Amino acid sequence: MAREYPIIAVTGSSGAGTTTVKDAFARMFAREEVNAAFVHGDSFHRYTREQLEKLLEAHPEQRQSLSHFALEANLLDRLEQLFQDYSASGTGEYRQYIHAEDKEQVEAGYKVGTFTPWEALPEGTDLLLYEGLHGGLVTEDYNIAQYVDLLIGVAPSINLEWIQKIERDTKLRGYSQEAVIDTIHSRMEDYLRYILPQFSRTHINFQRVPVVDTSNPFEISSVPTADESFVVIRFRGPQKADFPYLLSMIKDSFMSRPNTLVVPGAKMQLAIELIMLPRMQEILEGRRFK
Repeated sequence: MAREYPIIAVTGSSGAGTTTVKDAFARMFAREEVNAAFVHGDSFHRYTREQLEKLLEAHPEQRQSLSHFALEANLLDRLEQLFQDYSASGTGEYRQYIHAEDKEQVEAGYKVGTFTPWEALPEGTDLLLYEGLHGGLVTEDYNIAQYVDLLIGVAPSINLEWIQKIERDTKLRGYSQEAVIDTIHSRMEDYLRYILPQFSRTHINFQRVPVVDTSNPFEISSVPTADESFVVIRFRGPQKADFPYLLSMIKDSFMSRPNTLVVPGAKMQLAIELIMLPRMQEILEGRRFK
């Protein structure tokens, strides 16, 4: 699909590793002089951290049903409106959610777990890059995926995803391991209902698979390293890949199926750039000829 204002969405669960893909795109944008608008899905949460905690204290029965994966906990109408507006005119409204690792915003006086004010996207951008939970969402009320020109899924094996989330949220965001495990449990129904179906709509999926024992992810003391894993990369539909080229460029890579490339975990960054650069260029060429 060729649009004048294209959208690339990187979708995946909390702790899946979507930031790794987003950062790879950011490096490509800088190198190729692409002016991109960046939007994070957390910006469309309905509640601040304090508001959500007070809501759950007042209604403890919702603790097992109201998660950031859930539709009612997010402003999905505003996310869909942003995608619709951007694809039509290259504009739209967004904001930022403040995490503990957002040092610049924290130093500017924003409290962790709150939002910056809504504002217009920068003018004159070449494309929009979304990273978050709902970039490929389709329900009876929302069809966010229809506005996305390139939809990328990041879905590590489920135990590894949990290990990574526990590592991030305890070391970077100040949560106890027990609190993170409780969050994982409470989100499970919404994960199955809203997150997993998106990976059947993605054009390309990246799934990191560890080759060490992760049987009980809640007792693992460290995240398996890149050298202790492989990355399974699946291509769907018209998103073809030059597999001979990729196999020649990525040492020890191999094909497991006609549409699936497997690379060593340490080669994930290289694979992302080799795969995504021509797709980004194709999207931008389509924009130029609109």
